[in-house]
Amino acid sequence: MTVEELDVSLLLGAVVVLAAVGGVRLAHRIGLPVLLVFLGFGLALGEAGLGVRFENAEIAQVLGMSALAVILAEGGLTTNWRQIRPAMPIAIALATIGVGVSILVVAGLTHVLLGIAWRPSLLLGAVLASTDAAAVFSVLRRLPLPDRLTGALEGESGLNDAPAVIAVTLLSAVPEHVPGPWVIAGEVAYELLGGAAIGIAIGLIGVYALRHASLPASGLYPLAVMALCVGSFAAASRAHASGFLAVYVSALVLGNARLPHRATTRGFTESLAWVAQIGLFVMLGLLASPERLPTVIVPAVVVGCVLVLVARPLSVFLSTVWQKVGWRQQGLLSWAGLRGAVPIVLATIPMSAGVPGATRVFDVVFVVVVLFTLVQGPTLPWVARRLKIASGGEPIELDVESAPLEELHADLLQVRIPEDSKLAGVEIFELRLPAGANITLVVRDGRSHVPGPATTLQAGDELLVVTTADVRERTERRLRAVSRAGKLAGWYGEQGR
Repeated sequence: MTVEELDVSLLLGAVVVLAAVGGVRLAHRIGLPVLLVFLGFGLALGEAGLGVRFENAEIAQVLGMSALAVILAEGGLTTNWRQIRPAMPIAIALATIGVGVSILVVAGLTHVLLGIAWRPSLLLGAVLASTDAAAVFSVLRRLPLPDRLTGALEGESGLNDAPAVIAVTLLSAVPEHVPGPWVIAGEVAYELLGGAAIGIAIGLIGVYALRHASLPASGLYPLAVMALCVGSFAAASRAHASGFLAVYVSALVLGNARLPHRATTRGFTESLAWVAQIGLFVMLGLLASPERLPTVIVPAVVVGCVLVLVARPLSVFLSTVWQKVGWRQQGLLSWAGLRGAVPIVLATIPMSAGVPGATRVFDVVFVVVVLFTLVQGPTLPWVARRLKIASGGEPIELDVESAPLEELHADLLQVRIPEDSKLAGVEIFELRLPAGANITLVVRDGRSHVPGPATTLQAGDELLVVTTADVRERTERRLRAVSRAGKLAGWYGEQGR
C-alpha cells in the first residue's frame, strides 16, 4: 500500500466513523436500532453502492470474532454483579437449555415448512440461537426493568455465545469428522468449564496485580484491564476452551472488583466497544450482497417468525417455568431476545468451512436480523409497559469515579450530579451516608468549598467523598438511590443497585 492509498483509506475510515457517530444520534432520537444504521453504511459502501468489494468470509470471521470479544469485554466490565447474581440461574438456563431448544425448534419447523435439508436447517437454528450482547445492553440500560429481568437478559447475552459457537462449529465440520454424541458432550462441557475457569483465574490475577500496582498514569489502568480481558480470550482459545465465555467472565470479575479509576476504565472500554461495533457492522454490510437478499425475504420471514413466535417463547418457558418466573416476565424475556451481530458473524463460520448452502444461510440470517431487530428493538419499551413491568421514564445513572487510598484503607469517590437527578435540593445531612463516609468538598461553578451538614446540593455539582473501604459499596448504593428516588429512597424501596 502506497502513502497515497493509506491517506485515502484513513480519510474514508474517519468519514465512516464520524458518519456512524452522527447516525447513532439520529437513531437514538427516532428509536431505530443502531446496528441497522451501521449495516446500512456497509451496504452503501459495498458493491451496490460505492463499489467497495469485500467477499472474504474467512477474514470476516476472524475480524468478527475479535470485535465480539471486545464487545463482550465491555459488557462484562459494565455489568453489575450484585444485580445479575440473583438472576444467574435463569441466565444459565437460557444460555444452555434455551439455546438447545431454540436450535431444535427452528431446525425442525424450518425443515418442515420450507423443505430445507436438515444440515442447513440445523445451522440456521444454531446461528440464530444466540442473543446479541451489544443489542441487549444498549436497549436494557435505557429501559427501567426489575433487577431480576435485567440481570437474566444481560447474563444470558454474555453467556450464550459460547454454546452457540460450539454448535455452529460442530455443524460446520466435515460429517466424517464429527465425533460421537458422548464425545461431543464431553467437549462442550470442557469448553464451557474450561473457559469459565480461565476467565476467573485471569480476572483474579488481574485484580490482585492492579490493586498492588501504582501505575504512573490513570490511562494505563483501562489499557491493562482490556489487555487482561483479551488475553483471557486468547488463552482459552489456545487451550481449546471457550474464549467468549472466558473474556466475559474475566471482564465480570475485573469490572466488579475494587480497582482504581473504574469510571475511566468504563469510558475507555465503551469507546473501544463502539469502534468494534461500527467496524463489525460495516464489514458485515460489505459482506452482504444486495442482489441476493430479495430472493431470501420470504424464507427469512418464515424463519424469523418461527424464531420469535415459537422457538424463543418455548425456550424461555422450558428454561424458567421451574424457577418461579411469572407469565409477564416470561413474555418480556421472550420479546427481548434481540439478535444482532452475533448471528451474522456465526454465519461466516460455515461459509469459511465451505459448507454447501452456507451462503444462502448467511443471506437468510442477515435479513432475519435486519427485519426482526427493526420490529423488536423499538417496540420493547412498549411491550414492557403493556406487561406492566417497566415505567415510562429512563433511569438516571450516577457515575462514580474512585481512587484507592491504600495506606488508609479508604477510597476517594468523585461524583458529578447529573441533570434531573433527585440529589439536587437535598441537604447533605439528609443523605444519611453510612458511618465512615463523608462529603469533604463540593465544586460548584468552578469554585470549591468545604460543605456543612446544611449545604444544599445542586445539579452540576461535583462531590469528593472519602469513605472507608468497608462501606464504599454501601455509600455508592445510597448515592445512587437518592439520585433516582430522592431522600426518601429507602422508604420507596429504592436501594441503588
